[in-house]
Amino acid sequence: MDDLQWGEQNLVYDKLQFRQPQTLAHALADSPVGLLAWHLQLYRGLDADYVITNVMMHWLTGTVASAMRLYYEFDHDKRTTEPTTVPIGLAQFSSDFKAIRRFAERDHRNIVSWNVYDRPGHFAAHQSPDLLVDDIRQFFHRLQMKDRRS
Repeated sequence: MDDLQWGEQNLVYDKLQFRQPQTLAHALADSPVGLLAWHLQLYRGLDADYVITNVMMHWLTGTVASAMRLYYEFDHDKRTTEPTTVPIGLAQFSSDFKAIRRFAERDHRNIVSWNVYDRPGHFAAHQSPDLLVDDIRQFFHRLQMKDRRS
């Protein structure tokens, strides 16, 4: 599935959470089947154990609303900020949103690593854990080397 297809299928998921997270959260907190159905929109193609584990974590901890609140806060944050200087790394996996380098460089002044992978990874810790672990290790190794030179 390409980015356009993925976006067309999942934008409703994001839009509702951007606009009405509390309304949706009340409905999902009332029904584990409803919560599962909502998550299945995004978790299509992942194995059942992974999906059930994630849904159960939200259900048993009662964190449906707080998990969705992030979408609302992100959408409504109108602050203008200076670029960050904290060291960051970006691991871009296939089947996920494509980062645009010029925007990343506009917003972050200390990009230590930037890697693009041809394996899936919107849920990288589950879909491509070996690549994610190697990427994190590489990021911290580069950070250590940079500190030693300073």
